[in-house]
Amino acid sequence: MTHVLDPDLFLPEPTAREQWATVISVDDHVVEPAHTFEGRLPATFADRAPRIVETADGHQVWEFEGGRYSQVGMNAVAGRRPDGVRLEPFRFEQMRPGCYDVDARVADMDVNGVWASLNFPSQISGFCGRVFFAAEDRALGAACVRAWNDWLYEEWASVHPDRIIPLGIAQLSDSAEAAAEIRRNAARGFKAVALPERPHAVDLPSLWDTDHWDPILEACVETSTVVCLHVGSSGMPPIPPGAPALQIGATLFGQLSLTACAEWLWSGHPLRHPDLAIAMSEGGIGWVAMLLDRLDNVVDRSGYGLGWDTRPADVLSRNFWFCTLDDPSTIDTRHRIGVGNIMVETDYPHGDGTWPDTQDVLRSCWGHLPDDEVRAICSGNAAALFRHPLPDEVLP
Repeated sequence: MTHVLDPDLFLPEPTAREQWATVISVDDHVVEPAHTFEGRLPATFADRAPRIVETADGHQVWEFEGGRYSQVGMNAVAGRRPDGVRLEPFRFEQMRPGCYDVDARVADMDVNGVWASLNFPSQISGFCGRVFFAAEDRALGAACVRAWNDWLYEEWASVHPDRIIPLGIAQLSDSAEAAAEIRRNAARGFKAVALPERPHAVDLPSLWDTDHWDPILEACVETSTVVCLHVGSSGMPPIPPGAPALQIGATLFGQLSLTACAEWLWSGHPLRHPDLAIAMSEGGIGWVAMLLDRLDNVVDRSGYGLGWDTRPADVLSRNFWFCTLDDPSTIDTRHRIGVGNIMVETDYPHGDGTWPDTQDVLRSCWGHLPDDEVRAICSGNAAALFRHPLPDEVLP
């Protein structure tokens, strides 16, 4: 799919930025191309596969099980003119090709000085595959999950294996099916799986339903698959009547991650599985030091957190990683959080994203950090967690 970018919608093409640090972004997004599911579902489901249809008003939308998903670009506004970003991309030509074409994506990564990228799904799947594991026809949903993973592997991760960290989805309504898919993906090099932040909020069993979740998380531990919990994967916070939903929802991203992180911690899964790795995606780090302090407080002062042989704060530090766009004020809490627990995201191609100026953003906010800490946060921690190679030269 080749498009000439509309100069009325897009800024001029950026030039490559000066590289200050080697960057691995642990939170970016793909926009699934129209052909994603073509030829990837069993013949019995082929005519019911998700597909792009044209609406009467000229929009391209995904259609699946009688429902329509209107945000084909899902906030894919990278490179758009500031006065035009309020217009959600309604068609593929209203997005940069890097949103849906991996060669163009790698070119955009080169401009931005990003060595490698982990990509979450977009609208037709949802950030954690929610559309498919909630499908009315579970067999169809499972087939769509496998097809999405196959597309990600065949047309995204395998084309540039040094540049893409493959993340998969799973049919989470069936724990045996989900565990099998995690193992299938891990066998071909997937390093992560997207799970919902708060499963009960999307009609899945609660985290405290161990019969459901233990097989899934045991598959993750067995295969060293990182559990990635993306902000908004279980919906947004309740908004008071008449309140500005976009502004309040975007402001509370950190609160969403805090809540999810506390629930995953106290579920006991990280305590029982010392090798379970959980990455909080797009929630920033501003709340993490506070959470650690509170976990110590509920053990040492109130006693509300007693009962584990291992201190809850130590479990958090052992099992959880956090990602940030910049956090210019709270980066100075990094030693309380643990320098080794912090990673970088660019959030390409979303409105929060720092493309194409990630290098300048990081240098501006983190220029006072020692070089070894910059290397760890910008690339080293992610390379170790996701078992991904670094380039021959790592900056700074």
